[in-house]
Amino acid sequence: MKIPEILQIETPHAPGSLASVLNVLAERGLVLEHVSSVRRDQDRTLWEITVEIDTEAHVGLVERLNALPSARFIGWSDRVFDRHRHGKIEMRSRVAISTQQILRDIYTPGVARVCLAIRADPEKVFDFTYLGRAVAIVTDGSAILGLGNIGPRAGLPVMEGKSALFASLVGISGIPILIESGEVDHFVDVVCSIAPSFGAIQLEDISAPRCFEIEQKLRARLSMPVLHDDQHATAVVVLAALLNATRQIGVRLDTLTVGVIGLGAAGLGIARLLLAHGVKQLLGADLRAEAIGRLTQLHGQRDSLEGILARADAVICTTGAKDLIAPGQVRRGQIIFALSNPDPEIDPVVALAAGAAIAADGKSINNVLCFPGLFDAALRARARAFTDAMLVAAANALAAAAPAGQLLPDPLEPSIHERVSQAVQAAVARANQAPPGDGGHSELAGQ
Repeated sequence: MKIPEILQIETPHAPGSLASVLNVLAERGLVLEHVSSVRRDQDRTLWEITVEIDTEAHVGLVERLNALPSARFIGWSDRVFDRHRHGKIEMRSRVAISTQQILRDIYTPGVARVCLAIRADPEKVFDFTYLGRAVAIVTDGSAILGLGNIGPRAGLPVMEGKSALFASLVGISGIPILIESGEVDHFVDVVCSIAPSFGAIQLEDISAPRCFEIEQKLRARLSMPVLHDDQHATAVVVLAALLNATRQIGVRLDTLTVGVIGLGAAGLGIARLLLAHGVKQLLGADLRAEAIGRLTQLHGQRDSLEGILARADAVICTTGAKDLIAPGQVRRGQIIFALSNPDPEIDPVVALAAGAAIAADGKSINNVLCFPGLFDAALRARARAFTDAMLVAAANALAAAAPAGQLLPDPLEPSIHERVSQAVQAAVARANQAPPGDGGHSELAGQ
């Protein structure tokens, strides 16, 4: 498996010196992620070069770099670890406690008035505590970000990353909750017991099939928004990208045959939302009988890897298998989304060269575009659950926000998350106004 690493290399300040270093990396088959100049001392420059690298590529690399007459390998940068040192998040007071009066207002005796007001009207907890801006980010560490079952503590940096994104992009306090549990019911009991501390629950990096049962049971027991974003937020972003892909090639999504290869959490979440959105012909492939059974319950059709590549107009891969698709299997004019991280099933550049009309990977089709706005809207609208209408509203907002010729907008553009939130809040408002029985209040269907 390839992971990003940062090389520190010193070169003379002269034409071609950096190019010789990059040529060595290219010879090793390394994908260049980023190059930055750290400092320049007289006639020498220190570079930080980020590459995707695996264990095999390490062998002999330093020796090859040092053999260059115009370069000197300094070491592997600790920048990533430095940014994680002591964690990426913390809790701070929103009120500066600078006087005795402020202390009395926010703590004893003044706080008693607020406590009694909430006892008299429980809904006021959303107005006078952080509950209305608090999300529990819950994991058991069983399916961490392309790394697999590494456990909850090893997965904590990912949960902190989610929390940092919530705070930075929409001003939500995301609190990581780590649960060491092999039993679904125990996991559900733990989450239900802490749920009063939060306004919503985000399930994160939980392996299939346990993630489906956990989410379903939590939704049945809690009257608050619960979302497994590996399923549903990923599905929203895929739907948005497909809407723009089909517009670019001049076809309607509901007329296409769509194939999903890999029916874990993300794959089944994508299949479910596409079918709910109106895709009429959806094929699925997976080696696990249990996964195929869930696809059949959703009214998708079982097929094979080869069958999907031969029949489908749009192919979505969530297998975790690097280079699963050979260039010769790509049909001219297909849409190919190879979403596994860190290594896609086929590189988008390779897929395009093989004849795909549009190709993308999991770095560009990423649920960071969706989950901040989704949760922001659910909290602001005081929704009791997430619904398909909310997910589709988010997908349409993302698709509409993409610049011309692009599948999706930039996730670091703050206005994107505000647009998603506003669209989802509007969907909640429409559902609340709809007469009972017309589907406006329907929650997400269980997998």
